[in-house]
Amino acid sequence: MASGKQWTRDELLIALNLYHKLNFGQFYARNRAIIDLAGKLGRPPGSLSMKLCNFASLDPALKLRGISGLTGASMLDRKTWDEFHAALPSMVAKSETMLRRLFDPRNTSAVEVIPAEGIIRRPPAPNQPTETTTPQKRRLGQDYFRQIVLNNFDGACGVCGLPVRELLVASHIIPWAKNPAARLDIRNGLCLSRLHDAAFDQGLIAFDNSLRLILSSRLKNFLPQKSLEQNFSIYENRPLTLPHHAIPPSGEYLDRHRKEIFQN
Repeated sequence: MASGKQWTRDELLIALNLYHKLNFGQFYARNRAIIDLAGKLGRPPGSLSMKLCNFASLDPALKLRGISGLTGASMLDRKTWDEFHAALPSMVAKSETMLRRLFDPRNTSAVEVIPAEGIIRRPPAPNQPTETTTPQKRRLGQDYFRQIVLNNFDGACGVCGLPVRELLVASHIIPWAKNPAARLDIRNGLCLSRLHDAAFDQGLIAFDNSLRLILSSRLKNFLPQKSLEQNFSIYENRPLTLPHHAIPPSGEYLDRHRKEIFQN
């Protein structure tokens, strides 16, 4: 397994894809996802771990939190970082495609990064839009967004704590069609159960500036009702559950959701 060879641009793009699906505390060589990707790249896990820490030194979001990463970022690291983030939709699609082909050369399966399990292959979901109905770049972007948001919340609903990944949705605070610049922004994402995602999407719930759950007057009109009490009322005024390492949702986006979508 190679340990001293130079990194290529394509390898760095794939590494950047993984970078955004993990948090800084997961950049260690024994992480299952790092082991899996390093094996496909023909590199030691320690080499990939170090590369992710090099990227961390270029990340403005981490700098705001006082995290500096490693100082060994190369000129190619910096150039690739800038290129990736300057054209995020196209670079996400490119890196997502390359990652999938590493793990499935026929490109017939979805590839998902789950920090506790590694990088796994999944057959496309039965209700997943196909390439004939949804442009490929959009599908790849949505898959990427789902993974970064679910992993940011440690794979659990921010309202009720549901940990079943198949029942979770990466919910856009500002809908996909309304702000193209925010489509892949992790701060525009909430990890919610399918029920809470539907309620949020329809403006039946929202979150205040302290991330506490607000119930709409329309939802309250159905109370008292056992299912609503169990799934909504008990969580009213409770803040979203966020891991300590999580990037919090944007207050600006949540404010816009309250003004434009929420049924106050």
